[in-house]
Amino acid sequence: MSEAVIPAAPAAATHEPLPLTGERTVPGIAEENYWFRRHEIAYARLLDRCTGKIVLEAGSGEGYGADMIAGVAQRVTGLDYDEGAVAHVRARYPRVEMIQGNLAALPLDDESVDVVVNFQVIEHLWDQGQFLRECLRVLRPGGVLLISTPNRITFSPGRDTPLNPFHTRELNAAELTELLVDAGFTVSEMLGVHHGASLKALDAKHGGSFIDAQIERALAGEPWPADLTADVAAVTIDDFDLREGDIDASLDLVAIAEKARR
Repeated sequence: MSEAVIPAAPAAATHEPLPLTGERTVPGIAEENYWFRRHEIAYARLLDRCTGKIVLEAGSGEGYGADMIAGVAQRVTGLDYDEGAVAHVRARYPRVEMIQGNLAALPLDDESVDVVVNFQVIEHLWDQGQFLRECLRVLRPGGVLLISTPNRITFSPGRDTPLNPFHTRELNAAELTELLVDAGFTVSEMLGVHHGASLKALDAKHGGSFIDAQIERALAGEPWPADLTADVAAVTIDDFDLREGDIDASLDLVAIAEKARR
């Protein structure tokens, strides 16, 4: 997997950040930095797949990812259902063409985009199959869907319902593959996000799980210890691995799926 140089965004005007509700991650918050970087790695590692392409980010959230894509794509359209998120992206990331819409009925023409990006969103949707069929519809023949989602096996282990209250259905690799194939895609790669050496060291430092240490402090509603805050704030995308193998042990799933050529 080739490394990508992330293009710098133009300077943005002063703006109010989106509130951190647990539904989406946002940049620039020290205590949120681990989750932000864990989301960001998928954009950084797959950015080259968007170079020179017409791209739709379906479920663009805060907009930082769509803005990264805008640095390499011919054109990027961001789509989100939330009015506040749409207004935020338009104000903060002017090089993203932002529209409001429902992911179950994408407001785009048939075969109008080369790439659909959908990172950390499908687990929030009630009708995941319908959304994927919509992705297939708007993609041109030979187009690519880039999709990531938490790995149910490691994210909500042993639970019948998702741990995150904003999630409707979480998936393992086999379930995600089945959904994509049923929608008409061919899955060319199934990758997993894993902790690299530095994060494994932080797992050991913080009682066996760096993730659990953060969740415990967040649920406690008390100020974080300085060393935990510093460790979280220092995380970068290079602290994660994105690779094939050990897929059921991965933290997040990243699939590359293709629409058939004519």
